[in-house]
Amino acid sequence: MNFDNADAHHDIMTVGFAGLGTMGAPMARNLLAAGFTVSVWNRTASRCDDLVLAGARRAENPRELATGSDVVVTCLTDSPDVEAVLFGENGLAMGLAPGATFVDCSTVSPLKAEEFARRLRDLGVGSVDAPVTGGSEGANKGTLTILVGGDDVDVARVQPVLRAMGASITHLGPPGAGQWAKAINQVILAGTYLGVAEGVTLALKAGLDASRVLGALAGGAADSWVVRNRVGRMIDNDYPLGFKIALHRKDLGIAQELAKATGADLPVTDLAARFEDQLVAEGRGEDDNSALARIIRRRSGLEG
Repeated sequence: MNFDNADAHHDIMTVGFAGLGTMGAPMARNLLAAGFTVSVWNRTASRCDDLVLAGARRAENPRELATGSDVVVTCLTDSPDVEAVLFGENGLAMGLAPGATFVDCSTVSPLKAEEFARRLRDLGVGSVDAPVTGGSEGANKGTLTILVGGDDVDVARVQPVLRAMGASITHLGPPGAGQWAKAINQVILAGTYLGVAEGVTLALKAGLDASRVLGALAGGAADSWVVRNRVGRMIDNDYPLGFKIALHRKDLGIAQELAKATGADLPVTDLAARFEDQLVAEGRGEDDNSALARIIRRRSGLEG
């Protein structure tokens, strides 16, 4: 289901947001800009400071964040982090009232998303998995693609919150469906990054103006978000943070587990995972995901 023409449900006004990293902080800022009353919490409390100055309320712990919130959004690193913030000491579940809705924009295992939904349902709380894609640029501009799983009533209830953070919101099925889609997204991205890195490297080895070549290809069948947004980094061999390669490796691990469970063969994903393991071992896990080009350049005799 796509919600481009859905009712706005403007009655939802109070939102808690946990996880103010590269993606979460601008997403919370966009909720403030959209007129929601926003409370924020982060393990590193100082990351709340700018949002508090912009009008958000600071919560001391997840339980306090959830208390009085119609919707609580999380944007955390991995399944154990979400589980701890939800069900740990002073967790969100202790503050969420029946009728509230939990929205997880983290990337986690779909099997864990299904489990979280079941446990929250027992408390009378709705659950929506809503992982995002579009990079830090999309988070800042509010143009993220949001992949949604959850029951129809819960997804409809939080739609205005999602629309404040993203430009494309698609309900793909029951709890867990959004996380399945995100795993597929990361698999496709792995191949795309490798393919674009190879193309850039071949252009450089040929002595061509790689920027002009890839700019021309952006108008044809080879076009992609990676071509339009990451080619310059691969040419310059400089990879400022957009989405950490260590996080993409974590996401590929989820995809590999799902592939094993379903009997799918993902050879390109496995290759990208090996390259990313190498980069993380070299201390480059904080580089943007486009740093996969380092390996291709290096194997081709270019600086990597």
